[in-house]
Amino acid sequence: MKKTDSFRDFAKYASLNVMGMIGLSCYILADTFFVSQGLGTNGLTALNLAIPVYSFIHGSGLMIGMGGGTRYSILKSRGDPAEANRTFTEAVVLAAVFAVLFLLVGIFCSGAIVSLFGADENVFVMSETYLRVILLFAPAFLLNNVLLCFVRNDGAPQRSMTAMIGGSLSNVALDWFFIFPLRMGIFGAALATGLAPLISMLILSPHFFRKKNGFRPVKCRPAGKRLAGILSSGVPSLVTEASSGIVMIVFNAIILELEGNPGVAAYGVIANLSLVIIAIYTGIAQGIQPLISRDYGRNNDAGIRAVLRYAMLSMLAFSILIYLGVLFGAPQIAGIFNREHDAVLQGIAEEGLRLYFSACPFVGFNIVLSMYFTSSEHPKPAHLISILRGFLVMLPTVFLFSRIWGIRGVWCAFPAAEFIVAAVGITLFLAMKKSMRRSGKAGNPPAFLP
Repeated sequence: MKKTDSFRDFAKYASLNVMGMIGLSCYILADTFFVSQGLGTNGLTALNLAIPVYSFIHGSGLMIGMGGGTRYSILKSRGDPAEANRTFTEAVVLAAVFAVLFLLVGIFCSGAIVSLFGADENVFVMSETYLRVILLFAPAFLLNNVLLCFVRNDGAPQRSMTAMIGGSLSNVALDWFFIFPLRMGIFGAALATGLAPLISMLILSPHFFRKKNGFRPVKCRPAGKRLAGILSSGVPSLVTEASSGIVMIVFNAIILELEGNPGVAAYGVIANLSLVIIAIYTGIAQGIQPLISRDYGRNNDAGIRAVLRYAMLSMLAFSILIYLGVLFGAPQIAGIFNREHDAVLQGIAEEGLRLYFSACPFVGFNIVLSMYFTSSEHPKPAHLISILRGFLVMLPTVFLFSRIWGIRGVWCAFPAAEFIVAAVGITLFLAMKKSMRRSGKAGNPPAFLP
């Protein structure tokens, strides 16, 4: 494949997925904005205490969708449509199993969860309401993520992007309509978010009636190896999303102790903006996944090298632009979500924005590198990067830094942890590159680093 072809494919897939992922991430950002305007600081606190569970739902859908989509793309490029269809079928079955689990949690455990997360009497009812509704819509979130990934890997990234953006825009419109004209409060915000994936799937539906549609459900017995392959390839996506939820839970608990409800509300602004920014990097990563999986299936090392270089350069350019915007626009960003003009919330949020988002280039690097490993059937380093980001480095760092520097330490923990993980990622990449050169295997990692 020529470099011009690689660049054209990268520009097409990455740009569409970045736009789509930004749209998808606006599910929660729209809730944050309208809840802050309609319900004030307590509403924003209630939302931030409940929303980490959404990360687990979204992450589970991405795990199944990205894992199944990666396997589907490789099998399709190798000319095995029967096995590709079986992979799709079992991905849908996995989504159904996870959906049942989330439904049971929503019915029986919503109150216990928000109590565990620290909701007091001022915000408990709102937190429980939001969480219960989101969990009851889990089947729609899961299936939507699976279908988005398969449609994208079936050569229709435009359709996938349109569905993501369409669902998100519907969420924004319904948020406003339910919270203000209908005065449905936090329930309206949750309902708007839950209806969005249904609208997204409706936009996707014409793809399944096209002659070019390459996947369909088939009768097949569950195969442990196939299921394990889907989950193994998708685990990094789950850990990336779930780690956001876990970090939010831990940060909420620490900030609640340090600064109370205004601190949690300030973190709500930062955390939900972070979802949008991470969505940009995830969009780049999801954009390169079909291309790297396709080229890996064809043993096209030159194509893989070109695509990964473009991804890293794009990630760096976005990181610079994002941080400059946050650095100089922190007062305006915090003010958008501070309807009551709370001076404490404003001050905490401004400092937090500037410190927290210094992590941007390291976050982007880790997400893209993890997707490269996953897309080329090297799941172990991808798993390690994801686990380090979500648990092994982030949690000890935030506990240590918060004890030493208080709230400022909480904000600095995120960039410090991502920097450490990026250093580990570079080490893994170089070790793999050296090992493959010694063994003489095909598929050497691309030399995107100087």
